[in-house]
Amino acid sequence: MTPLFLSLLLAASPADTPQPAETHARANQAALVRELVDALSIPNVAADKPNIRRKAEFLRGRLDARGFTTEILETIGNPLVFAELKAAGATRTLLLYAHYDGQPVDPKGWKQESPFKPILRNGKMDEGATEVPGLGTLAKYEDDWRIYARSASDDTSPIIAILAAIDAMKAAKTLPTWNLKVILDGEEEAGSPSLVPAISTYRAKLSADLMLILDGPIHPTLRPTLVFGARGNLTAEVTVYGPKMGLHSGHYGNWVPNPGMRLAQLLASMKGEDGRVKIAGYYDGITLSAEDRKALASVPDDEAGLIKLFSIGSVDKVGASLQEALQYPSLNVRGLSSSYVGALARTIIPDSATAAIDLRLVKETKGADIQAKFLKHVESQGFFVVQGRDATHEERTSHPKTARIDFRGETNAYRTDPADPMAVKLTKALKDAYGVDPVRIRTSGGTVPIAPFIDALGFPAVSVPTVNFDNNQHGENENLRLGHFFRSVGILAAAMRLEP
Repeated sequence: MTPLFLSLLLAASPADTPQPAETHARANQAALVRELVDALSIPNVAADKPNIRRKAEFLRGRLDARGFTTEILETIGNPLVFAELKAAGATRTLLLYAHYDGQPVDPKGWKQESPFKPILRNGKMDEGATEVPGLGTLAKYEDDWRIYARSASDDTSPIIAILAAIDAMKAAKTLPTWNLKVILDGEEEAGSPSLVPAISTYRAKLSADLMLILDGPIHPTLRPTLVFGARGNLTAEVTVYGPKMGLHSGHYGNWVPNPGMRLAQLLASMKGEDGRVKIAGYYDGITLSAEDRKALASVPDDEAGLIKLFSIGSVDKVGASLQEALQYPSLNVRGLSSSYVGALARTIIPDSATAAIDLRLVKETKGADIQAKFLKHVESQGFFVVQGRDATHEERTSHPKTARIDFRGETNAYRTDPADPMAVKLTKALKDAYGVDPVRIRTSGGTVPIAPFIDALGFPAVSVPTVNFDNNQHGENENLRLGHFFRSVGILAAAMRLEP
């Protein structure tokens, strides 16, 4: 463990005495880790239909073994796993949402045989940690050890933690105070296209008073963390056209415009050196009150530590802090492509250049509005724009600059008021369990594509993240720190014991 990471963990840490459910999880860690390994060994990319169904049936069986009434809910796409556990005398219902699919994988980038053959390392791989043999058969696991596998953190381990929390409560002869429902999504990483259409069929089953979203990293302090919203997302792919074929840069350079340069100029027009988006009206409607700023400032981020950890020399000036920056929509260039680089580089003027962009949305902004402003800005830079198709020869030759734009994957943001009575009960449950105020985050920077689901069903939703922040989520060598995994059992058990 790096000194920086250790300092982040220790700063403002929760009570030293573990919660009973965490103690139970550690006492039964051999069986708990084995169950997690079994789950991670089933490939779970959303497009892999046979294995997705196999994982759904596996998880249904594990929930069934804990006394839940379970069903596989068929949808237009991958199935939902639904489970329900009644609590004697309960009048309220808590819905736990997680997803059992994972991001697609490129095995070449993984430092192991397969992303779906979990391995154990005695720390972080990029700090020289070595493999520990015997994963799934050991009697004892160290907190700093990590399991490397696709969806280890995002999002299989929180599902297994639900099971372990129920086991712990039964062992202590305590039970959840509210009725429990569990819904497991098999397409979250693909944008959850089947989730909202399923509401019309399964609305009665999904009714609840409060939804907990089990996704994302806990605050580095390891204090119980509540996240009251998530940014939405809209992706754009912008292609700037050059000549219809690559041309010799010696023969035609200084005469035929270079699409890579034109794309670079276009992108530069969108953001200033301070990181603020320069598209007209991009931040319209967003205001932060003094109370909002106070709440944002209360999040104990170690920004200096993060700067060092990420090896960056400066930060953007969109907000006064990391948390404040997340309250605004963003514009991120996530990929660039134009001809070749490295050993394949050649002296040509490329035929085109493409940028893949994500546009993160906040509650005050809508995808359609941001899309229109983005399009208008590109046109203001002198481009003739076509959408969803290639430009014709006539269009390319009759306009000085031509671009194609494709918008995809719109997901709106959501945000629950921390003062909502159900959110207040959740906050109190975690504070009572750990003796410290949870870290309360107004909006996560990431996106959970279930805002339409939340809006349609009309209940408040709060994220309860549990995994390590340095888990390589969505990337190669995704991992789960086992100390976080054991603590997650205690956190989820506390969250299931809300005041009536």
